[in-house]
Order: sequence, then C-alpha cells, then structure tokens
Amino acid sequence: MMLALDRFCDGELSRKLARKVFGLADQVAERLGRPAVFMEVCGTHTVSISRMGLRSLLAGRLELRSGPGCPVCVTDHQEIDMMVNLARLPGVTVGTFGDLVRVPGSQSSLERERAGGADVRVFYSPLDAVAFAEANPQKEIVFLGIGFETTIPIVALSLAQARARGVKNFSIFSAHKLVPPAVRALLSDPELKLDGLILPGHVSAVTGRRAFDFIAQEYGLPAVISGFEPLDIMIALHELLSQLLCGEARVVNKYTRVVREEGNPYARDRIAACFAVVDVSWRGLGVIPQSGLLLRETLRDFDARFKLNIELFPPRHPSGCACGEVLRGKLLPLDCRLFGNVCTPVHPVGPCIVSSEGACAAYYRFERSLLIGGGN
Repeated sequence: MMLALDRFCDGELSRKLARKVFGLADQVAERLGRPAVFMEVCGTHTVSISRMGLRSLLAGRLELRSGPGCPVCVTDHQEIDMMVNLARLPGVTVGTFGDLVRVPGSQSSLERERAGGADVRVFYSPLDAVAFAEANPQKEIVFLGIGFETTIPIVALSLAQARARGVKNFSIFSAHKLVPPAVRALLSDPELKLDGLILPGHVSAVTGRRAFDFIAQEYGLPAVISGFEPLDIMIALHELLSQLLCGEARVVNKYTRVVREEGNPYARDRIAACFAVVDVSWRGLGVIPQSGLLLRETLRDFDARFKLNIELFPPRHPSGCACGEVLRGKLLPLDCRLFGNVCTPVHPVGPCIVSSEGACAAYYRFERSLLIGGGN
C-alpha cells in the first residue's frame, strides 16, 4: 500500500506529467485567447497547491483560484458571534476543533473568551466531548458542529453515542454545510468565469461522484475529483485541460483509491438520521438554499440552539476584510489590502488567515514572496 501511495509523491513522474500539462495549457490558452481558469474547491487542495508552488509554476499558462472549501472560513459571521455568546453562558463548556478558536467575531473570539475565564476546550473528536460530558454531569457541554460532508458523520455518531449512554448534558450547535449547493451557487454567479473545477476528494468520498454531475450537465464545465499528492493534482489538471481541448464536459473521478461512484451510503444515512437540510448563510456567499444542516426536531434535547438562550445581535463585519471575495474566487489573498500587514496569522482580521485550510493562510505561508517580490 505504501509503495502505491509513494508513486503519487514521485517527483520524476510529477515532472514528466508537468511537462505534458504545460503543453496542454499552452494549447488551451491559444484556443481561448487567455489562460484557462480552474478553481480548487477544497481547502486541502489549496494548501497542497501552494506548498508545491504550482500556482507560480503554471503562471501565464493557467490560473488556479481557491474556492469556499475551508469549513472554518465559510462559517457565517453571525454564527461565530453565537458561538462566542455560548461560551459566555454560566455553566457551559464549549468544545470545538482547533482552528475555530481564533476566528474573530464582531466583538470577540473563543480564544479571547477563554483568556477571560470561559471554558473553551479543543477536542480531537466529538466523541471525546461526549466522554467529557459523561464525566462532568454538572456542566453543559456544547460541541460546535462545523464542517462539510466529511466531518458530519462523526458528529452524528457522537449524538447516537450520547443518546445510547443517556448523556443529557451534551448538545450540538450545528453550523454544518454541504458542498454541492455551494458549488452550484458559485457557478450561478455570472461574474465568475471558470473553465473547470478540481473537486474535493474527502467530501466526494461521502457524496460520491454523481453528486457533482450537475456541473457538466447544467453548466457545461469539466470537473475532476482529485487526491492531494503532487501527482494527483497534475493528473487532475491534465484531465481538465484534455477535456477543454476536446470540447468535452464530464465529471471524472481520478481519486478512485478513495472515492466510489456511489460514495458512502452508510455515512449519508447517519447524517440523514440526525440532520435536516435547510437554507443557511455562508460567509461571502450569502444564503444558499438547502446548503446547511440543523438537528432534527426529534433531537432537540441535544440541540444547543433550543436548549440554551443564545443572544443574537447584528454582526459587525471587519472593515476592509476581503475574505468573502476570496471565498467566491473573485480575489486572490494577495489582492486584499489587509493581507500580510494588518491581517496576519498572529493578528487575524478574517477567518481565511486563521484556518490551516484557509486560502490566505496558505498564501501567507507558501506564496507571500509573490507579494514582497523576493524568495523565502
């Protein structure tokens, strides 16, 4: 197995394929009269592409833009405020994944609330949060449910476990989101001119390939489900460029070692048993129909939105922050006037520079030299 995976990191193979990609990209650019523009939807792809220097390697031949594939980044500003307010409630312990702690809200962040005495804990898994609740029955443990199709099944399993064990002081604040409706919303934007999409491998492992067929059928664009190693991404680019040259538009799975045509029906069943699909607001994209998940009415005993009194007030968006435009692929992180000076990983203004999968964080770590005009 390791030998098979090692081939996807093979530098010589990647260089050979890169030369083919360069040739195809030049042919496509000549035909279009401009470089092709592809969007990588997944934040893990964004990090891989930045780390490998692919954007600069392909500059002038094709353009790679980042999309709304970072779950922390797309969590709506008002949802962040509600999470902060949860942390302020007496007797409440807020549990979360690590990246979310430092995302700024209108007035504060979970990190600042923790510094002020709030009980905010980072859990590796929501199952750990259930165990913590069981061991601390005097506290109300609220796990912040963020993430896409990839992480939602484990949150659903944590609810099943809490129910089975009779843990009544455990609840979920669901801010989960679904990727296919967001991709549809992006492609419906007439200002966003894309020639193809690199689709998320992790999400597709749950949804299956067919969930993205609408990209080719309704928008006439090629799309490729890809893994995350250098050779994976080169293979995806080769496929997209080949389809463009042939005038084709198909959704192809090139991550077959993980993604199946039908996805993971068991994981989808676990999700459907706990969550109802609703319209929700995404940072930068606004309200997208049928793109979010809230707990079903039968699980309101585990729903923090109903169990606890969460204060709501109009959010104050940070002035000058271009995270919304970056998440829509309208701007590159380098185009934001706050990037790298006012907004840094140490002093974040928006979420895209906080999360390890955020486009601004990836550019700051691997591609900042493009802005300052020097090497690393």
